[in-house]
Amino acid sequence: MQEILLSPAQSKTLSALYRAMEERYAAVAEEIGLSCAGCPDNCCDSYFLHYTYAEWAYLWQGLRTLDEALLARINDRARRYLAESRALLARGERPQLLCPLNEEDLCTLYSHRLMICRLHGIPAAMTRPDGQTLRFPGCFRCQEIVQAKHAGENDIPRMNRTDLLARMAELECELLGGKRHLYPKVKRTIAEMIAGGPPRIDKPFCER
Repeated sequence: MQEILLSPAQSKTLSALYRAMEERYAAVAEEIGLSCAGCPDNCCDSYFLHYTYAEWAYLWQGLRTLDEALLARINDRARRYLAESRALLARGERPQLLCPLNEEDLCTLYSHRLMICRLHGIPAAMTRPDGQTLRFPGCFRCQEIVQAKHAGENDIPRMNRTDLLARMAELECELLGGKRHLYPKVKRTIAEMIAGGPPRIDKPFCER
């Protein structure tokens, strides 16, 4: 099976998109007065799912820069995460397990962290192609701050994700040669992306 790889230009595009996310996040966080400093929670144990081949490939670009000993520890943690999360899900419980990339309370692949890792925390909104607008409240600490400062839902500062997600979708479509709808959908945790190896595909469904 052929590995799905980002071209240098596509990697540059994704890096620029991530920077745009971080800048917009920082602006809204500053307006709200939100800081992670001293927070008793750790977002790295949130059960996040990721949905693009582009980010999966980008994650593996980062993993390949790590030394063998560190990569081995990450792989071991990813396998344990999978076993524990599957057991919890089978019992109908949402996993709350530390991400395998976390080591001594630091992300070992911070520069290659994925989109939701960069966006989680602040209130956000996005408009779907069908015109429906979805709103996200942010983390518990953020919700406490905005509830104390803002009386109405419409007064809360929000990060608009719509154009950022559209740009991510465009990159994904380009990566898959305009045949995105013909490939299996991605719905994986970081642990699954690590333990399963880099993204590979033989050919789109219609060509099999």
